[in-house]
Amino acid sequence: MKWKLTVLAALLSIGAFAQQSDDHRVIVITTDGFRWQEVFGGLDAEIVKIKRYHHGDSLRLVETYGGKTAEERRKKLMPFLWSTIQQQGQIHGNRQVGSLVNVANPYWFSYPGYSEILTGQVDVQVNSNEYKPNPNTNFFEYLQSLSAYRGRVAAFGAWDAFDRILNEKRAGFPVVNAFDSYQSYVNTKDSDLLSRMTKESFRAFGEAEVLDVFTHFQAMDYLKNKKPKAMYISYGDTDEFAHEGTYNHYLDAIHRVDAWIAEIWNFVNTDPEYKGKTTLLFTTDHGRGDAIKSEWTSHGEKVKDCHEIWYAMIGANVPTLGEVKTAEQVYQKELIHKVAAAMGKTFSSQKRE
Repeated sequence: MKWKLTVLAALLSIGAFAQQSDDHRVIVITTDGFRWQEVFGGLDAEIVKIKRYHHGDSLRLVETYGGKTAEERRKKLMPFLWSTIQQQGQIHGNRQVGSLVNVANPYWFSYPGYSEILTGQVDVQVNSNEYKPNPNTNFFEYLQSLSAYRGRVAAFGAWDAFDRILNEKRAGFPVVNAFDSYQSYVNTKDSDLLSRMTKESFRAFGEAEVLDVFTHFQAMDYLKNKKPKAMYISYGDTDEFAHEGTYNHYLDAIHRVDAWIAEIWNFVNTDPEYKGKTTLLFTTDHGRGDAIKSEWTSHGEKVKDCHEIWYAMIGANVPTLGEVKTAEQVYQKELIHKVAAAMGKTFSSQKRE
């Protein structure tokens, strides 16, 4: 009789875990081409000294983001990361203390980086930002295939390549990117206004990428009104302003993203559908130059340092480690599997044209 009770208890435990797993929420956030050097050191004084990068804005930058120590500077730049996430989650990638986080793909630019993050593996055939719709299934596509998540998955991206990176047509969940009409995906109180503002906004980066502010407010509107169980958000201003060599705008973009993540996290911690059930991953697709300081504007396999990245996690089933200062080697392709493990899931990307 005792063994029957033991088996029954085990079965009930497994059933309870499965139910909890199916109720888990996840939000993955990336900001394009954001260097680990600013994550852990804040404002880079060497770059600020160069006039062509600060564009006459050096005094404001130093007053706003400057400080005597790296800890002071980084907290001014990213107050949410270096308060709430540091205190309640974990931050990896400070190479000065032995925490190494690298991309595993050999290319060190966006499409291959996002594919590595979202599929949890490296496909060396994914070698161009103009690459066709991704033949590799992604983690959000996997969640969409599960009955508990079907119809509760969504992605938002500033760059129009996410239709291809996530293979929207095959994956079966909405991928709202660049100048897509938000109103065509969802009807909320503000969806028409958000669509019109995006369509009629100044196209600072051309037709392929929208300013992050539009991506963020659409994503927040969707989060609050549609309550997805799995959500991906990709910001792009950090990369665009870096390529332009506008260090002032690059730092301001970082500061805004930090504030937006705080807004997202504060919402999920006050909404009963998300509170205590949500895991959040925050990372980037690639690094940038640093060994040659003028190469901070660039990335790619010919620019040293671009394989060096970082990541942060917080939320349900994420151990509180703070800033990791022990020796480690983590690869970008591992990150989505860490998210899956926190959700009680096992994911393996498949090739499907």
